[in-house]
Amino acid sequence: MADTNKSKAPSTLPFSFVPQEPETAVENNPHAKATTQVADVVEALKASFGDAVHEVVVYAGEHTVRVDRTRIVEVCTFLKTEQGFNYLADAGGLDRFTEDDRYEVFYNLVNITDMKRIRISLRVDEDGMSVPTVTDVYPAANWNERECFDMFGISFDGHPDLRRMFMPEDFEYYPLRKEFPLLGVPGSLPLPPQVPTGELTGDPFPAAHGHKPPKSFQEVKSEEENG
Repeated sequence: MADTNKSKAPSTLPFSFVPQEPETAVENNPHAKATTQVADVVEALKASFGDAVHEVVVYAGEHTVRVDRTRIVEVCTFLKTEQGFNYLADAGGLDRFTEDDRYEVFYNLVNITDMKRIRISLRVDEDGMSVPTVTDVYPAANWNERECFDMFGISFDGHPDLRRMFMPEDFEYYPLRKEFPLLGVPGSLPLPPQVPTGELTGDPFPAAHGHKPPKSFQEVKSEEENG
């Protein structure tokens, strides 16, 4: 009699790798979505902005259009008023860590009615760390631009309230730049003590540098507290 309690060998879950080559069989790519296939919108951008459209990248059926940073407000206005992209889903920055055009700012836009998405990007060189704000077009960009300013040091000209979000105003560093140490900069940001009677610490990761402050339950109580 067969052993019905014997467990079956686990099967491997199917996984399809995203093709690395551009324009590769989108219809056969399970990661490609119809919402990001906006070739007509890309052509409209090229027709309206010409040389200001620097590059178009298609990856897994998703269009990213890189434009001249000086034209970003016009591009966003065109996409919102003429192409129906009335929702800014996300915006942010990244450090490419290159000699030229080191930083990039991106904007993920959505046409809610037609259920379409497009990503707009621009490059920022270290010699000109500023980009026009798009808050007049998409008010939701307010905090996204502030976060990008806080993490990368990219300024957004015309922003109504450009100040740091997470780091103190007098913090000298930008945590998402590639040269920023993973364990932080010791002494750059005084942190609260781990125990009520402790002192401020300037090291965000003391254990990684050979110092282990006591835990709260290890704190030595005063004679008054001990009764």
